[in-house]
Amino acid sequence: MSVHEVELRELVPRVLSVLVRRGADFATAEDAVQEALIRALSAWGDELPADPTGWLITVAWRAFLDMTRSDAARRDRELRFDTEPPAGAIPSADDTLRLYFLCTHPDMPLTSAVALTLRAVGGLTTRQIARAYLVPERTMAQRISRAKRMVSRDGVDRPGDVRTVMRVLYLVFNEGYSGDVDLAAEAIRLTRQLAVLVADPEVHGLLALMLLHHARRRSRTRPDGSIVPLADQDRSQWDTALIAEGIDIAQAALARDQLGEYQAQAAIAALHADAPRVEETDWVQIVEWYDELLRFADTPIVRLNRAVAVGEADGALAGLAALAEVDQHVPRRDAVAAYLHEKNGDLELAARLYANAARNAPNLAERDHQTRQAARLNQHLQHHNSSFGRRDGK
Repeated sequence: MSVHEVELRELVPRVLSVLVRRGADFATAEDAVQEALIRALSAWGDELPADPTGWLITVAWRAFLDMTRSDAARRDRELRFDTEPPAGAIPSADDTLRLYFLCTHPDMPLTSAVALTLRAVGGLTTRQIARAYLVPERTMAQRISRAKRMVSRDGVDRPGDVRTVMRVLYLVFNEGYSGDVDLAAEAIRLTRQLAVLVADPEVHGLLALMLLHHARRRSRTRPDGSIVPLADQDRSQWDTALIAEGIDIAQAALARDQLGEYQAQAAIAALHADAPRVEETDWVQIVEWYDELLRFADTPIVRLNRAVAVGEADGALAGLAALAEVDQHVPRRDAVAAYLHEKNGDLELAARLYANAARNAPNLAERDHQTRQAARLNQHLQHHNSSFGRRDGK
């Protein structure tokens, strides 16, 4: 991606918010901004204009007028607009924040809110978003069109809120990298922007959490795509600059004494990232942070992760006791149980549980990982039994 494309995408929410504030309906305004982006990429060449934002606003407004004129059903509305954009209308922070909220309409499915945010705020094309989410471009276009119609119909009067925006951005981040778009990096970029606009420590907690997870990105998978557990990751591959930034942001957010879910998660991630070696991880403090996190998000996945932390801090039996609080049918429970039983020395049960976890894995990478774990223990058991048999025969 060229630097112009990146810079253009930074300008998208500012330009779109101007058109909406001037009275343009959201759906047509968003199409007009996309048209302006296409024209900019061909017109600017290797040099940005003196005022790229003003250029885009002017071109997008004219494109909006053209689209309005071409629709016979809207001819009467055309009279409300001048042929040239009003002078001196510069987008404000409030405009951009409002655009985030418009893209997270309370009645909109989260999948649609994610797609619309990436297009209207992130500046991605429909094709890029479709490739990133591995769906046909036509399917994604329909999803975005429905979302835009919803915003145009009543989104101005019923916007979402910052909590919904954060949830959408975290969903984008967790998609990682696919297609030709780095969604994790895109989510970080948009969350940085949101953190400037909103004086909410939870937004900063979310940004810190993203940075701390992103810092370990290179070490989380092998060249063949297989998963590398945290304990086995090469910490020399971790991005120390991102870790330092993430810890600083998390500490500043926590200092405001308005604890929330993302800040607690960031604190846990910081403790993992700050340990030079896995043996030096402060598991006791991690358990304490999981107890705090349960106040805001008492979910099966949080309890599963807490059981692992308890197992590391207080021993496998304590971890299994904590795991007993989690329903038997929760996804990934068998994987956690297998790990704790292996830690407790019950390798046969652990091998069976790893095999169960592989059968119920939510994706191919995790299935392969759990299969390898089961095979590793079974091979160890076979070797042990074979050696025992030889000694017994003697």
